[in-house]
Amino acid sequence: MEETNRNGENEEIYSKRVKAGKRTYFFDVKSTRANDYYLTITESKKRFKEDGFVYEKHKIFLYKEDFNKFLEALQETITHVKGDLMPDFDFEQFDRKDEDVQLESVSEDLKWE
Repeated sequence: MEETNRNGENEEIYSKRVKAGKRTYFFDVKSTRANDYYLTITESKKRFKEDGFVYEKHKIFLYKEDFNKFLEALQETITHVKGDLMPDFDFEQFDRKDEDVQLESVSEDLKWE
């Protein structure tokens, strides 16, 4: 059974983090007291303030009965943007991981002329 942390929130059962520039997305699976599962999708942005920084967070709760509808709508929307609105844009450039891009930049700097 899922244990509750000090804040009264359920601990994550599974978590996936996606770094995206200045934003980070978290996909977390949690459980209810009745051992039912749901997904939270959190967008986190680091914001600088006078006395340091804070994380601004936006969260979506997605329940199992909505998984298929959500996934279908997301896929249709992405397909529309890629196919209808931006058919000539090379989205594959984003398939490389940040580490690959950083390594590529370093190797470019080290090439002999």
